[in-house]
Amino acid sequence: MSELLFVVVLLLSTFAATSNGNCLSWRLSVETNNLRNWKLVPNECATYVKMYMERGQYHQDCDIVADTAVEFAKTVKLAGDGKEIWVFDIDETALSNLPFYARPDVAYGAKSYNWTGLGEWIKEGKAPANPSMLKLYKELIALKYKIVFLTGANEERFMKPRISNLKNAGYTTWEKLIFKPGAEKGTPTKIFKSKKRKELETAGYRIVGNVGDQWGDLVGDYVGMRTFKLPNPMYYVA
Repeated sequence: MSELLFVVVLLLSTFAATSNGNCLSWRLSVETNNLRNWKLVPNECATYVKMYMERGQYHQDCDIVADTAVEFAKTVKLAGDGKEIWVFDIDETALSNLPFYARPDVAYGAKSYNWTGLGEWIKEGKAPANPSMLKLYKELIALKYKIVFLTGANEERFMKPRISNLKNAGYTTWEKLIFKPGAEKGTPTKIFKSKKRKELETAGYRIVGNVGDQWGDLVGDYVGMRTFKLPNPMYYVA
């Protein structure tokens, strides 16, 4: 009986290791933008993603991104005219919607959810800061960079609660806060953000750094001197 139990445990352990290995590969494909336009976390990776988000590795990875960005920011010689800017995305970058994505009916992106529910959560204005990004924000302010928040969130619906949320979370000052107007609803993130970054540079700003959780935040035109990608295995936005 004990030998049978040993074999069962061994088989289960092997299966778990194989599953986690496959899910590691899946997440690598997501983070490197090799896997695109995916809709849900695969069922077999739901537990893996939950553990990744909850047990510290996600926050450690965000810390590495922030630390690397700070080290780069310190190497740039600023002109002193107040025109060097750092662009931040908001959702899953400056602010974290993890309390929403942790809900059982969302399961960190493993279950199809109603976008209305996410909108209601955003309007509550309770999203905490991503600690790594708040630290980066404060370091950049101390280094005399100007901050621009650029988000694809709808201007009419979410600008007011997001402003309050940002301030309550510790982001107390910025140069510009740019939302997507209703007229741009169907514009892909990459195109919308490229256009807004072009407008910033046309106005005389110089984009030194650009940080976001989606590749749509970081590719396209006028991306800046350096881009910094935060992990997000929960959803994909083009």
